[in-house]
Amino acid sequence: MFEQNTVFPRSVSRDQAAFDAGLRQHMLRVYNYMASGVLLTGIVAMLVASTPALYQPIFGTPLKWVVMLAPLAFVFLFSFRIEKMSASSAQAAFWAFSGVMGLSLASIFLVFTGMSIAQTFFIAAAMFLSMSLWGYTTGQDLSRFGSFLIMGVIGVVIASLVNLFLGSSMLQLAISVIGVLVFTGLTAWDTQNIKSQYAHNLGHETETKMAVFGALSLYLNFVNIFQLLLHLTGERE
Repeated sequence: MFEQNTVFPRSVSRDQAAFDAGLRQHMLRVYNYMASGVLLTGIVAMLVASTPALYQPIFGTPLKWVVMLAPLAFVFLFSFRIEKMSASSAQAAFWAFSGVMGLSLASIFLVFTGMSIAQTFFIAAAMFLSMSLWGYTTGQDLSRFGSFLIMGVIGVVIASLVNLFLGSSMLQLAISVIGVLVFTGLTAWDTQNIKSQYAHNLGHETETKMAVFGALSLYLNFVNIFQLLLHLTGERE
């Protein structure tokens, strides 16, 4: 009896320690994918914006609409095909998406000053990291906010598409304010969701796809926070 009572807690402790170590490794992979995607996006955006031979054929022609809407097509691809993708295909799609997003974001370097872009980036990074850390560590169940946040995202996307044609500064202001609040909340919610979906001893294929899809969720939150903050506070050229 005495031996059973002492061995069992030790076994549970070892299992919990192994689970925690695996979870930390999984989250690190998610953040590494996400950070690498952001880096690729920034490199592509800066390269295109600094090369007239690249940005003039894109933003000076109707091709700009294809570039601006292409990231949305990738999001739908991930949403409907992630289960059928191999791990390598999911990774390739994520890098392709990050590159296409870089093309789309190149225009900000033509509109806003470099200083305001840098300042906004660091502010967005601070907001993202603080909310993601809170989502990871909080004991509060954030799942009840999921439906509200998803509805907010849908509303922001629809309003943004409409405003592409209206060009209303007041509507853009409302989109930016609401969007920052929604995507900041989503950062915490997605982080907790990624953590809660982790399961120990999954196969390599499934673990990789989970990490890529988790990185995509966090990437989208960060990029949207950055863009919306830039519209709110950015100094134009």
